[in-house]
Amino acid sequence: MKSNHIMGEFTIHISKGLVDRLVQDADMSKKTKRTKRKASREPPVAQSTATQRQIGDDSVRPKSEAAPAWPLRPPVFLPETPSVQSANAELEAIRSVLRESEKAVERLQKEEENMLQKVTQKAKEFRDKEYKLPKPKPRPCTDESEACLACYKDHVKDPLKCASLVTNFADCVRRFRQQVELRNV
Repeated sequence: MKSNHIMGEFTIHISKGLVDRLVQDADMSKKTKRTKRKASREPPVAQSTATQRQIGDDSVRPKSEAAPAWPLRPPVFLPETPSVQSANAELEAIRSVLRESEKAVERLQKEEENMLQKVTQKAKEFRDKEYKLPKPKPRPCTDESEACLACYKDHVKDPLKCASLVTNFADCVRRFRQQVELRNV
């Protein structure tokens, strides 16, 4: 916001920023004046005695002129220094909480190790049950089969000599098939 005021031959431009700063300065001066008034309302005991002394000691100054008074400052409160006993008690409390926390961490680590062992064991048991390789089925009549093969190797030119071994092998296979059929029924 700009305002133009013409004063004779001059033009004055007032910006919004300038107006805002002036308003802020006015607000700040009001606040400081209020605090000064409050300070002056209180009866300054220390000031009056100091003023009287200065007036009494100083003969050059006229009595109508008062010495400049120092403004009263609010009292400064310094924090109490903690006693050694309270500091030690606080340190002991912190140390006890720290010890309890360390014990809790150790307990949780042991629990974690136990749970890890249990999970590993359960996984191994599950794998053994679920993924167990099937046992190979026994091959029936292996002795009779080997006897037949050995006989054929020995009697390459006359295989009829192995007829009795072939009959024994065939009978063994038939008996085994009958046993399997009886189990399935």
